[in-house]
Amino acid sequence: MAAFLVLAILLSWAAQILSLLLVGNILPGILAELLILLGTSVLVTGAADGRRGVRELFRRAFRWRVGFGWYAAALLALPALTVLVAAASGTFHEPADGWAALLGNYLLNTVLIGALLGNIWEELAWTGVVQHRMMDRHRMVVAALLTAVPFALIHLPFAFAEKGLTATPLADVAVSWAVLFLFAPFFRVLMGLAYVGTGYSLLVVGLLHASFNASAATKLDVFDGDWQQIAALIILLAAAMSLRGIRGKRPAGQDGPERTPKHPAERLRNRPPEETGHGAPSAG
Repeated sequence: MAAFLVLAILLSWAAQILSLLLVGNILPGILAELLILLGTSVLVTGAADGRRGVRELFRRAFRWRVGFGWYAAALLALPALTVLVAAASGTFHEPADGWAALLGNYLLNTVLIGALLGNIWEELAWTGVVQHRMMDRHRMVVAALLTAVPFALIHLPFAFAEKGLTATPLADVAVSWAVLFLFAPFFRVLMGLAYVGTGYSLLVVGLLHASFNASAATKLDVFDGDWQQIAALIILLAAAMSLRGIRGKRPAGQDGPERTPKHPAERLRNRPPEETGHGAPSAG
């Protein structure tokens, strides 16, 4: 984990800062970050678990056999809640080009551009490698909170994305970083809930991540402000935690510590000879 975090964060910082300095745009640095995260994930997983571990990691990236409700929630819950929050706060406005155009643009940004080209591979690193290995040692929520720290650190250069390295006021940087570190734990816990709840489907986690990104005011374009999508995510997290608590209640005398499934490579190594099924692992 130390090797992954040092390589991924330092190389990504270098790519993003060089991108801002050389071309005045952070986008090339973000694309480089995705490649760095993917390459580092394969490198450390191969070193720790061999080829079997790498194959298992990529199988989770394409694990699509989950309930329809998970796809509906991943794609629609955050934009719907964001619109409701905007309406309740009086910041909502009708889409300029109509709802049909807005929905088509949202799905394009979420599914094709966001998830398939970026967020699935980003979450392969953060959820599939970092957060999963943290869950080998800690409860799911604790693992998510620990993952939130490096997840926030790698995004620090984003504070300079709009105005550049030299033109961004220090006050703006401080506010951006404060919001980032306060928000990251909520985000990582929601990703962890989706990951465990779907039996380790990085595909659904990537769709949920992309859905959050596509619910921003600059993309959803039905509200004014930059806080509504964060409020929507916190509401969704609260609902998901409540539902998980209801489903997780055990009969009297059956209470015990939360158990997190072992890392896939270890689980495969320790699987009994008579076990022949290939279904998704238990949610724990």
